[in-house]
Amino acid sequence: MFWAALLIAVAAGAYQLVSIAAAISFLRRKRTGPTEHPGVSILKPTVPGDPGDPGALASHDRIAYGGDFEVLSSPETGPATPNRKVGKLMLLGARAKYGIWVLNDADIRVAPDYLDRVVAPLEDPRVGLVTSLFRASSDTLPGRIEAFGIATGFMPSLLVARVVGVREYGVGATLAFRRRDLDRIGGFDAIAPFVADDYVLARRITELGLRAELASTVVETRVSGGWADVWRHQVRWARTIRCSRLDGYLGIPVTHAGAWALVLGLLGYPQLIAGLILVRVVAAWVCGWLVVGCPLARRWFWAAPFWDVAAFAIWIAGLAGNTVEWQGRKLRLDGRGRISDVNRL
Repeated sequence: MFWAALLIAVAAGAYQLVSIAAAISFLRRKRTGPTEHPGVSILKPTVPGDPGDPGALASHDRIAYGGDFEVLSSPETGPATPNRKVGKLMLLGARAKYGIWVLNDADIRVAPDYLDRVVAPLEDPRVGLVTSLFRASSDTLPGRIEAFGIATGFMPSLLVARVVGVREYGVGATLAFRRRDLDRIGGFDAIAPFVADDYVLARRITELGLRAELASTVVETRVSGGWADVWRHQVRWARTIRCSRLDGYLGIPVTHAGAWALVLGLLGYPQLIAGLILVRVVAAWVCGWLVVGCPLARRWFWAAPFWDVAAFAIWIAGLAGNTVEWQGRKLRLDGRGRISDVNRL
């Protein structure tokens, strides 16, 4: 039993150490802008019932970029697609006039140097897609706890993916790519049936022999709602990941160091807990505060093990069921993450 407990501690602790190393690597990267400034079309989709954050759109007016760019966002309804956001992207893409496209969700706020940071990695012809870290804020306690979990739980996974060689990662906070590469994978039609449009886009583009890269910028968003809203949101993410990539989903528990510390205590090995908790809280502070810049991570880093216990419960909930609630609709997913049925709530 001791060796099993030791294996648990080593595996969970090793992930936290890798996340710390990945965070340090990210912080040490040289943050330079592009040597050239190609034209960029920013596509910012909104869908009915989700108008986004007006301040998010306004932040794009303050972008300082050495080349031409346009920001495309419209309340009009796009083509009818299983994933309504992709339908909106089709509408906006038909109007885009530049060769570099940057997608970000309606509620994403950006810094003035956003395009410099996002476009620069695409100067490397081996990079096909650029995504970014993000931090969240909220006016509610449940929302703040979710924002803390994003900064100290989800964001470290992106940092780790970058350093361990995972090719297909991308989040809706930022997806930048060449328009010609989108055409090569079949355009937005190729991702329209999928709920995880961001992940599928990254996977299809990297399947061209290209790789994904993290931009040297962190964008901002807001989360809201009560406890039930946070639970539904997190379970939707969990089931989406499971249906999109089961093998990756089954590996997620190794990231839940706090949950494994609880298991070690129940098994009667408290001597293994201290080291595991230490590396977990250090990782939460380094990743969540120094890299992501989330004030909640600076103040609450000590609570990361408690978030891990909640995250493990969410993971368990994500193992069962094939429906998710999104923007007033209940979506049924098949085994590949495609939307097979839609019902209004």
